[in-house]
Amino acid sequence: MSLRLNDIAPDFHADTTQGPIQFHEWIGDSWAILFSHPKDFTPVCTTELGYMAKLAPEFQKRNCKVIGLSIDPVESHLKWEKDIEETQGYAVNYPMIGDPDLAVAKLYDMLPAEEPGTSEGRTAMTNQAVRSVFIVGPDKKIKLNLTYPMTTGRNFYEILRVLDSMQLTARHRVATPVNWNNGDEVIIVPAVSDAEAKEKYPEGWKTIKPYLRIIPQPASI
Repeated sequence: MSLRLNDIAPDFHADTTQGPIQFHEWIGDSWAILFSHPKDFTPVCTTELGYMAKLAPEFQKRNCKVIGLSIDPVESHLKWEKDIEETQGYAVNYPMIGDPDLAVAKLYDMLPAEEPGTSEGRTAMTNQAVRSVFIVGPDKKIKLNLTYPMTTGRNFYEILRVLDSMQLTARHRVATPVNWNNGDEVIIVPAVSDAEAKEKYPEGWKTIKPYLRIIPQPASI
């Protein structure tokens, strides 16, 4: 069965470039991003992992851990990290899971269930489903699930933007509108009555429609 939002993220044990982990234990009380790539030593993936290394401190500020995955073994990841630092200017500063038996890829529905049991003989082109992103909350539930095509590198600023929105809306009864960025106006959710809104937002709000009430972003994410 495919994973859906608010499903418990499947737990697993895996070897990584920073040692073995138990996924739920590794997450702890943090948010987490699990992102996968088709294959080591490929061009789009090299740019992606370098850029994620650049942005990793931003995720850390938001109490969000980052972990990568491909079906290559850990030894391959460690060799590839040198190329990433050389070509992208940033050393990989987060663990990468080695998944040569496809166990985690299958657990997270990144590959068809009938896929062969090992990564031997596979190429980037036979791994088209494996460019996925999962954001997992401290409650171990899946908050976001995205899958990108082979030829399209991910926009990690968009993933950071979504994380900001989810953390904000988890603390306040608001939603974020189209193209929202941290600091922009937000929407009072319809479940909050006008009477309750007057208590929460005594300075008032801008009413576009009864179901569309706009306020400045609450002071902190």
